Amino acid sequence: MYKTILVTLDGTGTDRAIIEHVKPLAKMAHSRVVLLHVADGWAARTYGPDAVSPEITQDTAYLNRVKAELLSLGIPTETELAYGDPVKEIIRWVERKGCDLVAMSTHGHRFIADIFLGTTASRVQHSISVPVLLLRAR
Repeated sequence: MYKTILVTLDGTGTDRAIIEHVKPLAKMAHSRVVLLHVADGWAARTYGPDAVSPEITQDTAYLNRVKAELLSLGIPTETELAYGDPVKEIIRWVERKGCDLVAMSTHGHRFIADIFLGTTASRVQHSISVPVLLLRAR
């Protein structure tokens, strides 16, 4: 059913909700998981893949730790680091590489910013044609 599950991570505590939810789903469906983080700091937005910064180093290490966690459970897992605007990069990844499910944790509301910009999850959900699993982190 879900050959490839794209799990978007933002490097905060809210990631745990979607990671823990995807583990049994991926095992049950014999899915490959791709962990995607979009680095959106100044260096990442300015230099893209050529960026060298503590942010990029930390993001890469974080992705590798989560990857190792899933691999230890027998879940085939890959990592991807993108650079720039999270919404645009998630949509671009789905359009270019394809997946059967996008799994994301949501933060809840940020009030004014949500009114004017919308949440990352909402904007992604309305811009792609694959199913999106949204899990609100507590």
